[in-house]
Amino acid sequence: RTSFLRRLPTDLAPRRILEVGCGPGVVLDALARRFPRAEVLGVDLSDAMLARASRRAAAHRGRVRVERRSYDAPCSDSGGFDLVVASYSLTMFNPGWEQAIDAARRDLRPGGRMCVVDFHDSPLHWFRAWMWANHVRMEGQLLPMLRSAFEVESESLSSAFGGLWRRLTFVGRRDPSGETG
Repeated sequence: RTSFLRRLPTDLAPRRILEVGCGPGVVLDALARRFPRAEVLGVDLSDAMLARASRRAAAHRGRVRVERRSYDAPCSDSGGFDLVVASYSLTMFNPGWEQAIDAARRDLRPGGRMCVVDFHDSPLHWFRAWMWANHVRMEGQLLPMLRSAFEVESESLSSAFGGLWRRLTFVGRRDPSGETG
């Protein structure tokens, strides 16, 4: 579940990390372990998931915290995050995925990285319909906006579950000049 983090540049040493839709905190824990000097914030709307994430965060002695909030606006007034991560969350923001990508871009400092792993699409109409009934939109909508919001460092689409759907993995960088365009 956290192997997508290997796509991040090896020399990356973020001081502040944000995970959007942190769920039970599995990725938060992996981020805290991989970047032991970073402050990590996880945001989610589910109280049950945040309770689980809080228990995982406790192992990191105050460096990891969680917050209940919608991600339709930036968490930081200053664009102070070095890394924003979204793991299987953006496709569940319906409506709101566009606002979340924009908020992530504005939350990043100039040159900061956005890392996404999520559902991309499926060739099977019945599967897309079933996922939509479970609040997941997977019509390839994320990649074009990610490409326009960030300088692409790496991206891939890979087959998952025997071709039932395709997974998107994306790492992009906010314009180093600080342009928010």
